[in-house]
Amino acid sequence: MLTYQRIDDLCREAEKMGGTISQVVLSDQAQQLGLKEEEVYERMAQRLQVMRESVETGMDAGLRSASGLSGGDAAKMQAYARQGGIAGPFVNGAIARALATSECNAAMGRIVAAPTAGSCGILPGTVLSVLEEGQCTERQAVMALFTAGGIGTVIGSQATLAGAEGGCQAECGAAAAMAAAALVELKGGTPVQAAHACAMALKNQLGLVCDPVAGLVEVPCIKRNVAGVMVAFSAAEMALAGIESKIPADECVCALYEVGCALPASLRETAQGGLAATPTGKRLEKEIFGPPCG
Repeated sequence: MLTYQRIDDLCREAEKMGGTISQVVLSDQAQQLGLKEEEVYERMAQRLQVMRESVETGMDAGLRSASGLSGGDAAKMQAYARQGGIAGPFVNGAIARALATSECNAAMGRIVAAPTAGSCGILPGTVLSVLEEGQCTERQAVMALFTAGGIGTVIGSQATLAGAEGGCQAECGAAAAMAAAALVELKGGTPVQAAHACAMALKNQLGLVCDPVAGLVEVPCIKRNVAGVMVAFSAAEMALAGIESKIPADECVCALYEVGCALPASLRETAQGGLAATPTGKRLEKEIFGPPCG
């Protein structure tokens, strides 16, 4: 049974079998769970469907979170995407899907934590967009989620996926890296190119703090999901163009952990620093929860 601890392990095993990272991860998961590969595939296909449903829920113009901090922006973005905008309907549609998934989460809807609830909009904003715009098949999209899962597994085991431990770089940063690798595979790139995309995505999110206003996964988390989508697309495009990361992906993962450890507690999901500590951030917290006790 394969046990991969590094992204380099995933690439090496994929090259050895003449396949993709997704095939390596699917095979490994089937062995670990004692299931047939098709059974594991169907489980992932169900998660893709949940992503679709989350987007649909989040597109409701009347959706609002209990705090009132979020909701309705995905519908605005969807309407704007139909007009083209600056970046065109594809990119703006991807932004709308990321917003929709995150707003669904904030309103206590059902989402796929990929890898966390706070970063749940990045994979749907990328992989689901490529699928729904007709650029890949359903099976390719499902398999791409296995690639994303393999990358996330390594980041989680060698660093962290928790904002409380490593800042938002550990949540949105990891999700962007997962999505970038998945996109490369979706477009026919090699495992090595997927690793380069992962590295470039991580580098561009390194040091991102976790500073949720009022301690809620809404502000600025939801819009950071959109930024993660853009990072994933740009990293994947660079890798597919043949651009390489000078720092290997596994070293980027180690750097993420070291940077996370160096962040002060005020910037690791405690809502004590960053945007949460701004005058407006404190005012919003007071409006939602009332004045502090004592």
